[in-house]
Amino acid sequence: MNRYVRQTCLPEVGAGGQARLAAARVLVVGAGGLGATLLPLLAGAGVGDLRIVDPDRVEESNLHRQTLYRMSDLGQPKAAVAAATLAALNPDCRTEALIERLDPVLARAQLDWLQAGPGTGVVVDAADVFAVTYALSDLCEAANTPLISASVQGFSGYVGGFCGGAPGYRALFPALPAIAQSCASAGVIGPAVATLGALQAQMVLAVVLGLDPSPLGQLLRFDLKTWRISGFRFDAARASLPNGPRILAAQEVTEEDTVIELRDAAEAPSLPFPHARRLAPEAVAHFVPDPGRRTVFVCATGFRAWHAASTVMATHGADAAVLALPQ
Repeated sequence: MNRYVRQTCLPEVGAGGQARLAAARVLVVGAGGLGATLLPLLAGAGVGDLRIVDPDRVEESNLHRQTLYRMSDLGQPKAAVAAATLAALNPDCRTEALIERLDPVLARAQLDWLQAGPGTGVVVDAADVFAVTYALSDLCEAANTPLISASVQGFSGYVGGFCGGAPGYRALFPALPAIAQSCASAGVIGPAVATLGALQAQMVLAVVLGLDPSPLGQLLRFDLKTWRISGFRFDAARASLPNGPRILAAQEVTEEDTVIELRDAAEAPSLPFPHARRLAPEAVAHFVPDPGRRTVFVCATGFRAWHAASTVMATHGADAAVLALPQ
């Protein structure tokens, strides 16, 4: 127990809490900036099983904030490098890398793994990709599984505890902003990412240890440029899912669906399905869905598809869904 003596001496942890950490399973989606901070903290604390899902490889532009990686890791899969590094940090922690892009089908399989263990299971959304967040939240809410999600841009961001008896992500964020930004397009400062990643790790530990008050149902906002911190507890009465577009996996699209590709030929040279057709995003307002058929809108991140599906649902009362499909 010498490894954990500095935390087991805390009355909130103790030997019993350390045993709960050792029995816990945590699914971490995203091994980028948030994951690079929270993963070593979870492994160091003695979380028994960590499964890391990320499709990306280490790039030099990552290194200013993703300090889990080194120059020698350039070109290597982030999930694999992270799993190997964590295993070297703490042999007590069983790590597994899935070098895949998460979609709802893969997420369901991972939730099955999470719930198969005897200990507490927690999902961490560290991908900072809205389609992943909504898909994970929908599944975690249905499975009553805690979800810790964070998002960061520039100097600011937020972290919250969802599902597992608390409201899901859609209860707080039923709609998307008109303009999407990402770390690549808007930029980000390393300490802001690390702050939110560390808070995600603490929320996971709090859930596993059963600390009171629980982080589930809590949202914290940070701005490290203005030094403002705010937080609030969101009402559990809002836990029911608002009607909104469903996030799909490519395997869930059928020949009965009307598939609309929102990207032009320069962005997506080939159509994603033989029965798909193209439509410019600005033409969605004039689009009339096929009666009795689900319309699936496709784009790279799901952002344009979300707004298109929301428009069709609001205007025509039709069934519409979102497919994020990077080239």
